[in-house]
Amino acid sequence: MTLLRTAFSTSVREAGDLSAGVYTTDGRMLAQAVTGTPGHVNTMAESVRHFLNEIQRDEMYEGDCYVTNDPWKGTGHLHDITMVSPTFLKGEIIAFFACTAHVVDIGGRGFGADARSVYEEGLLIPILKFVNRGQVNRDLIKMIRYGVREPDKVVGDFYSLAACNEVGHQRLLEMLNETGYENLEELGEFIFSRSRNATVERIQSLLPEGVWSNSTIVDGYDEPIKLAVEIKQVNQEIVVDFSGTDSVSKWGINCPINYAKAYASYALKCIIAPEVPNNFASLEPFKITSPVNILNAQRPAPVALRHVLGHLIPDLVFGALAKVLPDLVPAEGAASLWNLHISVHPTSNCESRQHEILMFNSGGTGARPSLDGLSATAFPSGVHTMPVEATEHTGPIVVWRKELRPDSGGDGRMRGGLGQVIEIAPKDGYEFDFSAMFDRVHHPAAGRNGGSPGAAGVVQLDDGTRLRQKGWQHVPEGRRLILKAPGGGGFGPSAKRSEENRQLDQVAGYVTVPEE
Repeated sequence: MTLLRTAFSTSVREAGDLSAGVYTTDGRMLAQAVTGTPGHVNTMAESVRHFLNEIQRDEMYEGDCYVTNDPWKGTGHLHDITMVSPTFLKGEIIAFFACTAHVVDIGGRGFGADARSVYEEGLLIPILKFVNRGQVNRDLIKMIRYGVREPDKVVGDFYSLAACNEVGHQRLLEMLNETGYENLEELGEFIFSRSRNATVERIQSLLPEGVWSNSTIVDGYDEPIKLAVEIKQVNQEIVVDFSGTDSVSKWGINCPINYAKAYASYALKCIIAPEVPNNFASLEPFKITSPVNILNAQRPAPVALRHVLGHLIPDLVFGALAKVLPDLVPAEGAASLWNLHISVHPTSNCESRQHEILMFNSGGTGARPSLDGLSATAFPSGVHTMPVEATEHTGPIVVWRKELRPDSGGDGRMRGGLGQVIEIAPKDGYEFDFSAMFDRVHHPAAGRNGGSPGAAGVVQLDDGTRLRQKGWQHVPEGRRLILKAPGGGGFGPSAKRSEENRQLDQVAGYVTVPEE
């Protein structure tokens, strides 16, 4: 809540693109905040150990705070800032707090897929001290201010992240004082043993030993990409392997393995043990592997849009699990967020300042076995849609329309969730470039068990000009950008949808009545 209340970037304070957690002294995730994306939560589960490997224990002091945005040691791309802080009690480290958030800019080419290496994507901060014994690293602050387009917002978010860990530290000390504990070791081991046992019990009760596979084709940047997975249940563990997936892309849509692991684990947990708390032990039975490919890209591959393919991983995993659990797994949904980064600039020389705006949007989720899909809802990321007023406040644009997209949910016994239509234009005297980060334009969400696919996404100008689903593009003064986010697939044969539900769809405007 501290991070949400004090953040400068709308992606943090409005959309909740963040996470926070408490960790044991050896870097195991003990508990997480209830807000936050699986991509942040589950990558931090590994990233804290990278901090412990690079900063020795005798170099840690009370009042310290450490930072990185290294995609392979943090949470997957340069825009995510991860901070880790030690908690001391009576001179001994008893825990670590970690948090992460997506900042509006990190320099380089900006938030987009057009870079050819991570070196072009912005400022890379290795693991180092942001605060040393209570003193902020002023040299780092100067580097950030001179390296990004929105220095006040980015630096403000750095302080917000540090404040988040500090509040966690203070609250933990208050709890220990109240309960009489001197550390978290006994409590942590109890939580870990219960969580792992509960997860293993769910695996045993739901899945026989076996192997299940799935593959899918997604849009990619300039050509379609194949994603493939094999899931194996053996010895009370689930092994996920991404062999067969296409090779590393030359564009910034690659995914580091830490981010692929995060969403594969999340998908497994959604189906197998959703009620078990998410921590080191409940994730431990899930083993995620991959050869080097687009879901296991190695440094220095460009990874700015790692979330696009990362958000498609749950649907990929669900497709394999559906072969053994057909009545538990939902249909495919829009999956990837329909984010866009807008860079607004004046058409005359009256103003030199450029405005950087990041806007989060969502399509529809897939229909569930017993419920319709959710409309305009971010799954699997779980972030919020930003209020139009907050977006317009950050720069000279107008959001003329933001409404549900009729007929976009796939038909079926259960209907897929609807996408949305968004219409954006620069104010008079301005034009903008925008970075498209979209998928399911050419390969819509598939239905499940006889359900129909959802509607494909559309990117165009108001004069009908079709635009690409990824990459930086231009919207001139006087034109409007129109986004039609994809819908989720349906579940079950459409002939089995009840007449009552069909009438409700028409009354609500979710499905239009055909003209006779």
